[in-house]
Amino acid sequence: MKKLELDRIQCVIFDLDGTLVDSEVICLQGYCDTVPDLDWDVHYMIENLRGCQFHAIVAAMEGRVGHKLADDYEITYRAHVAELFEAELKAFPDVVEVVSALNLPKCIASAGPPKKMQHSLGLTGLLPHFEGRLFSSYDVQSWKPEPGLFLHAAEKMGFAPQNCLVVEDSAVGIKAARRAGMQHLLHVPMGHEAFAGYDGEILKSYRDFPLK
Repeated sequence: MKKLELDRIQCVIFDLDGTLVDSEVICLQGYCDTVPDLDWDVHYMIENLRGCQFHAIVAAMEGRVGHKLADDYEITYRAHVAELFEAELKAFPDVVEVVSALNLPKCIASAGPPKKMQHSLGLTGLLPHFEGRLFSSYDVQSWKPEPGLFLHAAEKMGFAPQNCLVVEDSAVGIKAARRAGMQHLLHVPMGHEAFAGYDGEILKSYRDFPLK
């Protein structure tokens, strides 16, 4: 297993969904709820589509159900997920405490649209800790596993890629971090397992976050 080189880390780049906030299952359940003839359940979605781009997930669902989804499907989906967030969304245990105590520069790089990021962070009390340092794939038109979003975040934060640590929860996110030449830490909450073939360090609880 490759160990983190903590003395080289000058900036922390967090993913958002499934990493800071417990939203990944909610977001994937949203697809199941809004495509009634889809026979995939949320467990299948987690196993196969976790961390993937919205349009890639839509294409996969269209292939499964055998027809195009409505032109306004994204509006329907986003509105439903926003309602689910209002009812269910929480930050992972100890995240707020760790983020507020972290002395290193930090930012968020997420595949989600900026409006969704603002909503998630506002609901969970995290927004004040990242205000002005939110980077979205929708702004740079680069989606994981491509490294563009992470490289953009590092540049805007003013740090070389090799001095950044990416905290992620998905295989595509870890691949993007590797392609960007950054160190990476995989968030695997209790009761979950790392994706097959992962050989780096794992974070099971934010109480054990290696940078404090």
